[in-house]
Amino acid sequence: MTHENLTEMPVVLKIKKIKEETPVIKTFYFDYSLNSRPGQFVMLWLPGVDEKPISISGDSGDEFALTICSRGDTTKKMAELKVGDQLGVRGPYGTSFHFEQDENIALIAGGYGAAPLYYTAVEASKLGCKIDFIISAHEKENLVFLDRIEQVKNLTLHVATHDGSVGIKGRGTTILEKLVNEKEIHRIMTCGPEMMMKTAADIGDSKNINTQVSVERYMKCGFGICGQCVLDPMGIRSCVSGPVMNSKVLKMLDDFGNYSRDENGNKIYFNNPTKK
Repeated sequence: MTHENLTEMPVVLKIKKIKEETPVIKTFYFDYSLNSRPGQFVMLWLPGVDEKPISISGDSGDEFALTICSRGDTTKKMAELKVGDQLGVRGPYGTSFHFEQDENIALIAGGYGAAPLYYTAVEASKLGCKIDFIISAHEKENLVFLDRIEQVKNLTLHVATHDGSVGIKGRGTTILEKLVNEKEIHRIMTCGPEMMMKTAADIGDSKNINTQVSVERYMKCGFGICGQCVLDPMGIRSCVSGPVMNSKVLKMLDDFGNYSRDENGNKIYFNNPTKK
């Protein structure tokens, strides 16, 4: 099948293959020419349930992959699907990670943020980039894509776990800070928990390194109509101006590293989820 740049009506696709990454994370594969770029997302529709934005974790040209964590009602229902079941797909949407020939880049992922950054690493490797890939999680059971990441050419893998069960004991941002002090890094790209990405952005900005952040916000349409995902105070829509945004733009926003909004528009503060 081929992608015809549909932006409103979903294309109904059968699940070709499912890989269980962890007890709560699965990767779904589809035969379809999505024509995406690393960092973009699709709107994934489960009929009769809901539609959610999902980052793309791989796109070979005639097959693409979506990695889904079961953390809400809709994604838990998606996790119950089997090979041959159908889902609706709209997209791809949004901005992508940018890199150029032969650059030194650092990718820093938290948890299943490793999935879209793996896709980024694959494409950057094709341009001869040298890649330092940092992945962190609370414990080793929450690390995903390690086997695939290690197979990417010109890539050095760094692992951190908060409990020290694998890699260094601590945070991935500690590794990033060490890297930028020891070698020339042309770009930093990050995907994962927002407070981790905020720290990564601060590290990049301190060294004047081009830093690109995948910002996650609640979305309903995916292409800029509903206004659900706007960022204060500039009114930037993260579905069209993001999800990948430059750290210098994020510095001008009140939201980043401070709060997001739920489906009703209520503020959810990262450091104090009970505060409204």
